[in-house]
Amino acid sequence: MIRQMRYVVPFFVVSLALLWLSCERPTSPPHPNSPPETRLANIPNDNDTVFALVTLNWSGGDDDGFIARYQYRCFTYHLVPGANNNWALFDSTSWADTTGSSVTIAFNSTEVLNRQRFFVRAIDNDGDADPSPAEKILYTTRTAPPITRIATPTKNAVVLVVDHVTDWWSGVPLVFSAVDPTKGGKVVDYAWSADGGPWNWVTDTSLYIAPDKFKPPLDGMHTIKVTSRNNTNLVDPIGDSVTVRLMIPPFDRKVLIIDETDEFNNPFITLGIQDSTVDQFYADVFPGSDSWDFKKNGMPPREVLGHYKILVWHADDVPAAVPHKISDPSNIAVFTDYLKVGGKFLMSGWRILKSFAYYSNFPFTFPRGTFVYDYLHIYTVDETQIIGDCLGGIGKPGSFSDFRVDSARLAFFPYDGKLAQVNLITKMAGFTEILYSYKNADNSPFVTYRGRPIALRYYGTAFDAVVLGFPMYFIRKDDAKVMAREILQSLHVN
Repeated sequence: MIRQMRYVVPFFVVSLALLWLSCERPTSPPHPNSPPETRLANIPNDNDTVFALVTLNWSGGDDDGFIARYQYRCFTYHLVPGANNNWALFDSTSWADTTGSSVTIAFNSTEVLNRQRFFVRAIDNDGDADPSPAEKILYTTRTAPPITRIATPTKNAVVLVVDHVTDWWSGVPLVFSAVDPTKGGKVVDYAWSADGGPWNWVTDTSLYIAPDKFKPPLDGMHTIKVTSRNNTNLVDPIGDSVTVRLMIPPFDRKVLIIDETDEFNNPFITLGIQDSTVDQFYADVFPGSDSWDFKKNGMPPREVLGHYKILVWHADDVPAAVPHKISDPSNIAVFTDYLKVGGKFLMSGWRILKSFAYYSNFPFTFPRGTFVYDYLHIYTVDETQIIGDCLGGIGKPGSFSDFRVDSARLAFFPYDGKLAQVNLITKMAGFTEILYSYKNADNSPFVTYRGRPIALRYYGTAFDAVVLGFPMYFIRKDDAKVMAREILQSLHVN
């Protein structure tokens, strides 16, 4: 019996232990989630008066988790009229989310002084928000929208266009500017619109508008508008606009002679040659042409140029103190606009290429970006002596006839019946063709001039150009007629 009890007691003890271990035990209740905390940096200081564009920094912490994001909002107050410290709510924003710890805010600041209350709160991984958001009170000074102005094109300007962008014509040029009248303000964005279309926001104030951005028909009146936005997100509410006429050149007339010859310069004043005599010479050389007196009327407008298949510019006098006006940048801008849309160009004159580098020593190499380099494909030009030496030119065999100088018109010193100061084209680029080469007497001491190019044709993708480094008026008239006919044939001007 005692032996049996020795086995029963341990069995009973083990059974009670197993029964106790198998029963559930009560647990302590979970700790509640602690909300996060938020702290604002002390720059700028509370109650500072600052410009309306303010960068604010903050940090957050959570004892039992981590910060998942932040929310911020602001309130704007204006002084009650007649009060010194009574502020009325003017504007507010909703809570905005961010995962960052800073934000740059353009506060609404339409009054001389504006009271701003900024709040930020941290939100933890459980979605709980700081019940006491960090707050900063600031005062901001008034901001104003920027002012935008169009420089190009001008109001009611005529702009020569084609219906597609080419390697020479990029579109309608638009140049404008904007200023912010507020101290500390800065213009950061610009926008343009064509014919009431959508705003196109850009960062540049010089651009080209492609023709397909305008409402059809392209040929006609169109409106361009611009605006701008500053660093406080204020947009110019008025902007600027221009109405312009876009003109697809009809090229419905043949030749326009632009007469820049000044008969009060040599050799015309010595010979007593009148303007009417020069006009008649070119009318005979280019039959059926129209004439434009540059001295009386200035540069022909674009709407006139667009009607002609070719411009013939002549400046047959020796420039005295200033270069020929063809080299004036404002004139170049006009006739290159004509060339970009498919016009053709012939220029001749006494020291005509010299005029594009009048105050430089020759030989001269024209740099990239100049009219002579870019549009004529001429690199280096020299000039013959002031003593008459040139008897005429040798034409390209099979294409252009030789020509002779009209010695009777130059029968005095220092010319002695020959041309002087002829421009020699010593280096040219591709897509060019030499039309005439220099000819002088067999016994001339200036043997280095002989056979040098004095006239050039450029074959362009959008336009063609011919340069004569001598004045056409002093060519024998019959030879000049042949020259004009052969040049027009080469340029396919019928």
